[in-house]
Amino acid sequence: MDIQRSILIVALAIVSYFLVLQWNEDYGQAELPPQRAATAPATPGLPDTAGNNAQGQTDVPTAATSNDSAALPASETPTSSDLIRVRTDVLDVAIDPRGGDVVELSLTQYPRRQDRPDVPFQLFDNGNERLYLAQSGLTGNNGPDARPNGRPLYSTEQRSYELADGQDQLVVDLRFSENGVNYIKRFTFHRGLRADCSADDIAQRKIGCVTKNGYTVDVSYQIDNQSGQAWTGNLFAQLKRDNSGDPSSTTATGVSTYLGAAMWTADEPYRKISKGDMDERALKQTVDGGWVAWLQHYFVTAWVANKEQANLVQTRKDSQGNYIIGFTGPALNVPAGAQGTASATLYAGPKTQDHLGALSPGLELTVDYGFLWFIAQPIFWLLQHIHGLLGNWGWSIVVLTIIIKGIFFPLSAASYRSMARMRAVSPKIQALKDQYGDDRQKMSQAMMELYKKEKINPLGGCLPILIQMPVFLALYWTLLESVEIRQAPWILWITDLSIKDPYFLLPIIMGVTMFIQQQLNPTPPDPMQARVMKMMPIIFTFFFLWFPAGLVLYWIVNNTLSILQQWYITRQIERAAAAKA
Repeated sequence: MDIQRSILIVALAIVSYFLVLQWNEDYGQAELPPQRAATAPATPGLPDTAGNNAQGQTDVPTAATSNDSAALPASETPTSSDLIRVRTDVLDVAIDPRGGDVVELSLTQYPRRQDRPDVPFQLFDNGNERLYLAQSGLTGNNGPDARPNGRPLYSTEQRSYELADGQDQLVVDLRFSENGVNYIKRFTFHRGLRADCSADDIAQRKIGCVTKNGYTVDVSYQIDNQSGQAWTGNLFAQLKRDNSGDPSSTTATGVSTYLGAAMWTADEPYRKISKGDMDERALKQTVDGGWVAWLQHYFVTAWVANKEQANLVQTRKDSQGNYIIGFTGPALNVPAGAQGTASATLYAGPKTQDHLGALSPGLELTVDYGFLWFIAQPIFWLLQHIHGLLGNWGWSIVVLTIIIKGIFFPLSAASYRSMARMRAVSPKIQALKDQYGDDRQKMSQAMMELYKKEKINPLGGCLPILIQMPVFLALYWTLLESVEIRQAPWILWITDLSIKDPYFLLPIIMGVTMFIQQQLNPTPPDPMQARVMKMMPIIFTFFFLWFPAGLVLYWIVNNTLSILQQWYITRQIERAAAAKA
């Protein structure tokens, strides 16, 4: 009967395993974006009139003349069909000539899926899968984006630009003239990859092989006032996004990291403004310099303002339910016959702390490690430097685990000695159970006397584990939030440490190590507690199925080191007890 039951359990486990594999194959991969239909180019010599209507300016905020300013009535600006395409070594961008907004942006060095490196991750989208735009313009008394007949239609010398080999910068000028005022909206793109970085260095996100400039776009306005009167306007820059989910989330349970807006203030360098906050009320706050951003898993988009100026930061929603966060600068006055400039910086790319911190203070905090950031930050610093030596994030996690285990060695040793002593007195505890039967009060008193006599702390095995839990949680957020781990391979079938093991073998191995470790622990005196403890390896195995492979790897190495350490300490204590006997 026992053999038949064992065969049935094994058969059920195998069937369950293959069912989970099939489920993962059917539902575990994110779908690729649909193929975009080709758009017909505009007829040469004729202006593109798409979106040229009286509502074209309604995405535009009012001038930042006071904190009582309100957004214009909310309706949407249709984008032009003939987009301006710009390609650098790290970005693929589309700019709408109607208003000069960045309506599409793909990160060519970050594939959407590892099995399709030819499909880059798309950050900005003008409605194919979601609506996510970076908008900027000139509003105010004479601003062309505040015109009653719609936002300006810019012209360019060509419709396609590409950063050439050996070229460090690419300048794209959009031109518009009206009422004697000539405008140039200038986008300056930068080279992002160093020439001495190999393809493997780039694929593994080697430190220094991707610079901050590659994902930074300088946006400036040049106003040449050839009219007969003074010109007055305000620069605005904003991010607009719909209510869709996070396309960069890699977990099976949905969005695990923060998806929403954030801003900088002098009193609060990293202030989250969730979609729920925007639903409740609109924010209006004057800030000196600073930035506004939209965060998602691994990636961030931010407008960085001129730090010398006071800007009005605003949030609002349009009539379609889209969320907008942005800032409007102070009034810019350009006398007749004079010229003026206004500028801001757009960052659209990975959450790389060094690059973000160098761009603007507090922007590196968008790499959000949660409330245990003070533990996660040094863990990531150490992990990054280990990777600089080994060049593989998987082995870096293994070495990191060994280092963390070494730091906690005194606590772990105390825990294992306590459990070893508990295991040694297990026969005496069983004798007390036989002696007192169901009399729990006398049983408890006798056990406490036994613990006192044998110098055993019954909580000695639990406290060190509880102390180590914050480190485990901090490491969880470090591996989950760090873009450097995204699609980073280890060995064999583990080709992406940031997502679950595709065959769930690491969680199974983890469960086995947990079972072995449990066999070295003393059996709890309470039968119910003993049954619960026997179930823990199975429960944790299922719990870890969808954890990032890097975190499961950490847990396996930690358990293995614990088994070796516990076995060694238990053997020492048993030898000492045998010698006394």
